[in-house]
Amino acid sequence: MMKVRRYLRGSGRILGFVFIASVIWLLLDMAALRISLNDVNSQLLKEEVIKERQLFKQQSRVTQLMKRGFKHPVQRVDLAAEHAGTEPLNSSIKLAHVYRQGGKKRDQLLGDKKMNSLHHQGDALLHPKHVGNEHKEGAGAKNATPKQGDPAKKKAVDLDLNGAKLEKSLDGSNKVVASNKIQVPPGVQGKKHPPLPFLEREPIKAEDAETKAPKKVDSKKQEKEVKEEPKHEFGKKASKHKAEKLHPMKATSKPQNKDIKGREVNIKKEDKQVHGKAESNQNAVKGILKPAIKLKAGKDSKEKANAVRKSGVHKVLSLDATNVPRDVNAVGQFGQAANVASDENFEVRKRWNEGHFNVYLSDQIPVDRAIPDTRPRDCSRKLVHDDLPSTSVIFCFVDEVWSTLLRSVHSVLNRSPPHLLKEIILVDDFSTKEYLKEKLDKYMLQFPKVRIIRLKERQGLIRARLAGAAAAKGEVLTFLDSHIECNVGWLEPLLERVYLDHRKVPCPVIEVISDKDMSYMLVDNFQRGIFKWPLVFGWSPLPEEYIKKHNMTISDPIRCPVMAGGLFSISKKYFYELGSYDPGLDVWGGENMEISFKIWMCGGEIEIIPCSRVGHIFRGQNPYKFPKDRQKTVERNLARVAEVWLDEYKDLFYSHGYQHLLDKSDIGNLTEQIELRKKLKCKSFKWYLDNVYPDMEAPLVKAEGLLFNQGLRRCLSLQDGSPVFEICDSSHQSQHFNYTWLRLLRQNDQCVAAKGKGQGFALQPCDNTKPELHWFYKSSTSLADHLIAEYVSLHMCLEADPHNESVDLNPCDSRNFYQKWQFTHYNAH
Repeated sequence: MMKVRRYLRGSGRILGFVFIASVIWLLLDMAALRISLNDVNSQLLKEEVIKERQLFKQQSRVTQLMKRGFKHPVQRVDLAAEHAGTEPLNSSIKLAHVYRQGGKKRDQLLGDKKMNSLHHQGDALLHPKHVGNEHKEGAGAKNATPKQGDPAKKKAVDLDLNGAKLEKSLDGSNKVVASNKIQVPPGVQGKKHPPLPFLEREPIKAEDAETKAPKKVDSKKQEKEVKEEPKHEFGKKASKHKAEKLHPMKATSKPQNKDIKGREVNIKKEDKQVHGKAESNQNAVKGILKPAIKLKAGKDSKEKANAVRKSGVHKVLSLDATNVPRDVNAVGQFGQAANVASDENFEVRKRWNEGHFNVYLSDQIPVDRAIPDTRPRDCSRKLVHDDLPSTSVIFCFVDEVWSTLLRSVHSVLNRSPPHLLKEIILVDDFSTKEYLKEKLDKYMLQFPKVRIIRLKERQGLIRARLAGAAAAKGEVLTFLDSHIECNVGWLEPLLERVYLDHRKVPCPVIEVISDKDMSYMLVDNFQRGIFKWPLVFGWSPLPEEYIKKHNMTISDPIRCPVMAGGLFSISKKYFYELGSYDPGLDVWGGENMEISFKIWMCGGEIEIIPCSRVGHIFRGQNPYKFPKDRQKTVERNLARVAEVWLDEYKDLFYSHGYQHLLDKSDIGNLTEQIELRKKLKCKSFKWYLDNVYPDMEAPLVKAEGLLFNQGLRRCLSLQDGSPVFEICDSSHQSQHFNYTWLRLLRQNDQCVAAKGKGQGFALQPCDNTKPELHWFYKSSTSLADHLIAEYVSLHMCLEADPHNESVDLNPCDSRNFYQKWQFTHYNAH
């Protein structure tokens, strides 16, 4: 005790007081800090509770929507319909919630043939399955200003950065909608290409440690932490503190959030910060667009274009970028049906002929509206390679409606990864509308990637595309119609197929934008493009046995015998290897048939990619004029295709009302195209039917076999060029005849020619252009089984003479059995 008192004397007493005061101060400071942390935790807890409530409400709405089912084959996709008529959509609803991924129930419904029908409002919709010529060239329009103001004054998308400008969400923040799951694409599991590897983390090399993002990250833990982050701004400091704690090396960017389907959403800074502090934000974007996860680089693939290049992989990007927050209550927003008031119907009818769709309504819809994500559920988990080729997107138009043309361009800019979009080329095929001249030039100046090529005279779709392809700088040419809307994640799946094999020509699923209410509508899966005679394009379901045989899933590429022609991607190098389009084709029509046959028969493949979806306005008729007669132009084009590519099957084409083109005087010179086919060593059309379109019925003749006369009860035979009747014997080739599609009665290369009454007939070399060789058979009920000479002016029929067993021409008599003939086999009636 004495020692203690001694130490507390003089200066020791002062030091003691200082020590005690320091301890007390430290304790008080710790207590204050603890109180502060409790406040932060309570704030975070409050934010999480609010977030969970909102997510629960959104999930409930989506679940109710999914329970409705899908109408076969087309259904309106109104994802925000729960709000319609009840309360306005409010800005807290994230765009990612609208870009939903269908759940398990949705995929089951899509595959169910006994789907429940949904009630539809409005008129019937033109579906791709019933559209013969969907790839229209353009649309006419009057010089009218959209109701929302001059689009040239609106702030628009500019994606010409090293990375992407992220979309501003409805609450004013920027974001990118990106998938978070991984799946190996089934399309690369064949023998030809090795499967894509799963996303693997490689250790960072010492020299790359400063430039690459951290690799060793527990993805499950990170996903859980990201999910717990708040969306609202109740406590900015706390959120920032937590974000820095979770991502110490990414403290310059905002934390990640997830939407209601578990997809990651990166929220970046305001636009001013994107431009003002480009370095940090562009690095963040690059981390998204070109993932830092890399595999070992392989040899240069340019030596072998078909070989799969080794590279890193990433999940398909679901970008939708815009510089201005979307108005959630705008007309037609989120692909919803938009209806006009009754007093506006006059304006709708008045402006309909400008584009043969609801132009008045289209002009009221934002040029960068959001549309629902209609892809199959696992598409967002697909892996694609990092070093995909770049593409030039080519739009050809003539007198297109202003609002639809802008909406087409904005959908490409907003939803395409910027590093893959080399350019957008607008080919103006000599439009007459004033707003498509100087006004369009000024509007597109804000987009460095957009170029406009103006043709000095009307060339038509085919030559306009050739002009766009010649100017393109991208490795891949992507042709699109000028009245479309590309969906999220549309581009990478197309480029991935070209990457795997430069001879693959992928096409997106063409979905429907209603011509009446502009709603975005889902189409049935497993649809493919086909043709029917005489070369008429149409849509047809993939045969069920084919689906089962190949164990196909809803997202697998679909072999497509004929492309629609309006929307597809093709390697620029391969496009020119194939000779591009036949330059002899005029304006429009038949070019999809020509390039489809050329691709398949000359070593390529056409595929429809379910993970790439593009909406298209299907119109009842073309709103623009043809430079020449439309019907004659299309007929001429199809005849060129038939002569070059159909071989002996071209008779099926000519027999459907195209006999007037048999002389070939109007279809132009075919020498160059025939030589090209020989040079490319293309396969036969029979190979195409057997291997690409085996379910197509294409018999070479209408009837064949023995030609039996009902009166004589014997079969006609040719002996040394003279007709005789013999006991029917199928082993005698002299008794075999064919009745062709062009109405020739043929044996080998000799055909029966009518001379006239009492003059019998003669044998001549077969020639489809000679009328004396043509016979009508089964042309009417009253004269069934009669062979009627087309050449003779009166109704004269081929008749067997029972006395000398010869053949002659006599007036047709339906009761005369000597004039009735029957073949052994009938392929068509």
